[in-house]
Amino acid sequence: MDWGLSTLFASAFLAATILPLSSEAVLLGLFYSGGYDLLLLWGVATAGNVAGSMVNWYLGRFCLRFRDHKWFPVNEEQLQSAQKSYLKWGRYTLLLAWVPVIGDPLTFVAGLFRTPFFLFTFLVFLGKGGRYLVLLWLLA
Repeated sequence: MDWGLSTLFASAFLAATILPLSSEAVLLGLFYSGGYDLLLLWGVATAGNVAGSMVNWYLGRFCLRFRDHKWFPVNEEQLQSAQKSYLKWGRYTLLLAWVPVIGDPLTFVAGLFRTPFFLFTFLVFLGKGGRYLVLLWLLA
């Protein structure tokens, strides 16, 4: 087992959830070690980051079943307002899922408002894969 690639996948996965983590340090460390193919680093980082976003989508997709509970963090009016904003800006904002602070909530909201999983995955892959591609290109 390659612990470097496993660590990269895990850090990219966790960085895509609500945990305040970053995968870039691990990616940079592996890049500068010189022992890894750039395409492999890109693929592992992208796969981990997209997989973490899929967890957010899944949580958003199934959290509405609890909206009638007192502990649910938002009321129906706030949900309607959020849905209106999401629909106004469109599903293509998922291309920005890589952006710090706003990216993770975007992937959660995409699940909440039932963005089709294939479209979600495709857009998130383009955005997150593109970010890692640019980062590695700048390093190379």
